[in-house]
Amino acid sequence: MDIDEFWLFLQRSRQVTSNPDERLRWLSLHLAQRPSARIIDFQILLNQVRRRSDTYDMWEAADLICGGCSTDGFWYFQAWLIGLGRDTFERVVTDPDNLAEVPEVQRLAERPMGEWADDEWPGWEALSYVAVCAYAKVTGEEEGVYDAMEERGHTNQSDPEPSGLSWGLRDPEAVAQRLPRLSRMFQRDES
Repeated sequence: MDIDEFWLFLQRSRQVTSNPDERLRWLSLHLAQRPSARIIDFQILLNQVRRRSDTYDMWEAADLICGGCSTDGFWYFQAWLIGLGRDTFERVVTDPDNLAEVPEVQRLAERPMGEWADDEWPGWEALSYVAVCAYAKVTGEEEGVYDAMEERGHTNQSDPEPSGLSWGLRDPEAVAQRLPRLSRMFQRDES
């Protein structure tokens, strides 16, 4: 599996359904129909793509949208961002403020967070485990995908390790300068 096939695979799952759980079932089922080497490729590529979004600027964007974003929350947000597809991912990873142009984000900004449905929440933790499930179906080895990755010289990342300049996550002026459109869309009550 190469990077183009990786993105096409995610795109096809999204064409089948927008429901995250149904997409995961589709991905797991179709990934399990491939040779185990391709399943390992998928996990390696997922990690490599995720790493590109692993920046402090992206974390602040996630923090704005989600009304606060823990380490785990940012990890799930990165997977959700990948799930939006290649075009969106590429546009947003270049400038996280471009999230303001993403229809899914615009719909969230229109309503209070308490009204967001579970399937529209900007996090997709389970994408991190789709290759693990598919590999187990094919080989019978629970979490064997990680050992297979190590044999190929790759380790599995399981937490964010953001790059870039660390900056005050709660400094509204710094946030407004770096992410002006998102800051207007997701204004915090600082009182």
